[in-house]
Amino acid sequence: MNRLAGKVAVVTGGSSGLGLAIVRRMAEEGAAVAILDLDAQGEAVAEAIRSTGGKALFAQLDVTDEDRVRAAMQATATQLGGIDVLVNNAGIEGENTPTDKLTLSEWNRVMAVNVTAVFLCTKHAVPYLRQSGGGSIINISSIYGIVGGGDIPPYHAAKGAVRTMSKNDALLYAPERIRVNSIHPGFVFTPLVDRYVQDNGLTHDAAKTHLDALHPLGGTGTPDDIAWGAVYLASDESRWVTGAELVIDGGYTAR
Repeated sequence: MNRLAGKVAVVTGGSSGLGLAIVRRMAEEGAAVAILDLDAQGEAVAEAIRSTGGKALFAQLDVTDEDRVRAAMQATATQLGGIDVLVNNAGIEGENTPTDKLTLSEWNRVMAVNVTAVFLCTKHAVPYLRQSGGGSIINISSIYGIVGGGDIPPYHAAKGAVRTMSKNDALLYAPERIRVNSIHPGFVFTPLVDRYVQDNGLTHDAAKTHLDALHPLGGTGTPDDIAWGAVYLASDESRWVTGAELVIDGGYTAR
């Protein structure tokens, strides 16, 4: 219950889906949590944590806006006492359109949220991690950052970029005891995956039957499956882990 006691964690996209699970589990493990999200539901999440004695704040934030990212990191450090952990979770799936038919504006939209925002949040969190004497940056990539799926080209490109960015930043910041790792989830039914299913004209049940069969352990994952991986990477248990890919996919990529 105290694996993250004394730590301050920033989670982007923390109002729903994987981000919400990460926020809840980190708070349960003793972290003070800053929820950064466009979705105003994040305030209710923060209030729920505070109502049980935890520390949390919510900032409504477009993670592609550098000035607002800078201000949110500063506010977090001021109100919660620093920053020890950054979880770059905010992301969008983008249109499922073949590369030769994809518009530049759609490509840029996905890259802005899924890649540029990781850069911006990392850029403006690092000074506070440095002040804390080190810390952990956790970038949520995807199995689609490792293998192809024959669909959503900008999403694959973006998640692959996040994978390599994580390794490069791990090398850059290792001398300062700032660890950087990526998590690669398999299919988990979050709002993002639900939209992907709907856009492809599938029912939830039909999609789940299909996707369950692709994961050797059986079934799709749950948000908590990913959240506990993030807790581990945020904790001192992973003090010697950096530049790693934590694949949580029920065996999807083991083939």
